[in-house]
Amino acid sequence: MGAAACYYLSKQGVSVLGIEQFEIPHDQGSHAGQSRIIRKAYFEHPDYVPLLHQAYHNWQALEKETDVQLYYQTGLYYAGASQNELIKGTKLAAQLHHIPLIDILHHLEKKHSTFQVPHYYEQWLEPEAGFLIPERALSLFAEQAIQQGATLLTRQRVKEWKKVGDEIHVFTDKEKYVGKKLIICGGAWNGQLIPNLSSQLKVTRQVIVWLRPKRWQDFTLGNFPCWLIADENMPGSIYGFPIVPASKLGGPLGLKVAYHHPGLPSNPDQVNRLDTETEVNQLLTTVQKYLPSAIGNVLSVKTCLYTYSPDEHFIIDQLPEYNNQVTVAAGFSGHGFKFASVVGEVLSELSLEGRTKQPIDFLRMNRFKKNNS
Repeated sequence: MGAAACYYLSKQGVSVLGIEQFEIPHDQGSHAGQSRIIRKAYFEHPDYVPLLHQAYHNWQALEKETDVQLYYQTGLYYAGASQNELIKGTKLAAQLHHIPLIDILHHLEKKHSTFQVPHYYEQWLEPEAGFLIPERALSLFAEQAIQQGATLLTRQRVKEWKKVGDEIHVFTDKEKYVGKKLIICGGAWNGQLIPNLSSQLKVTRQVIVWLRPKRWQDFTLGNFPCWLIADENMPGSIYGFPIVPASKLGGPLGLKVAYHHPGLPSNPDQVNRLDTETEVNQLLTTVQKYLPSAIGNVLSVKTCLYTYSPDEHFIIDQLPEYNNQVTVAAGFSGHGFKFASVVGEVLSELSLEGRTKQPIDFLRMNRFKKNNS
């Protein structure tokens, strides 16, 4: 989100300084891991769909500007019981916003027969969904921002910031910087950077696995979709991607699978990056129920971080006590990356103009006050 904000701000010709505590990109936060699903039939809340339309548009514009492919349209397979939140929410968003969904049970496609689900599960395909390449996207945002005049500093950690008169002073472990406006996109570190939100944000550690399936070719890009399945015996959902070609997109190798549900609570500065056999086996046992031919041997295991808001919806707003000088983006709750292209634009507009043309009122901080009253 920060790299995207630097990109959109620098396009406006303003003086931009971006500060990153690691490198660009890196594998210590939430964006690493080769691929991220992008979809429009948004079960989490239909109000996200207008933002997704703009996100798709912005990703396409960045691809055109850089001549680099970021979005791969694979389709997204959904499965779950009729009353599950995943199925109900997906169908509602599709209905309200006229998003194409194909009923797999009535339009069975041979290439999706790899999935084995209970006969009473609904099965849908969203043809316009697919995945993004996060590390490549972040690098492009950063590169374009630099070419447009932005200064990006890496390996500097922000320790403190404060308002001094009409200025915002930012202190890192190396230097002090002064500016007129501040945007905070600290990911798992937002609780440390935004005192107003520290009690609202929960960081969890998530485990992601890459497998060698029994029949490799069945699961390759072009032969297999992204997928999202809600198991009726466990909260959240399991999901995965087709095998991407290492010659084009690099590693890790294999079929990527993961579990979308809060993992172990974690301090972002003291994350246990070592997976446990229990975590991996629990994931593989569930995946095997629905994709038995996917379970060969494990090739790679990695961890990333989710940062949950209380209602698992994003927090995008300006801190009220700072006279529109401090804008924040936080609490993306494990489903934010697909929005980076539109969130960067929103943060740019909020910072420069104090408002945005995008419909983000449902993501503002005052909803928590309403919930508490």
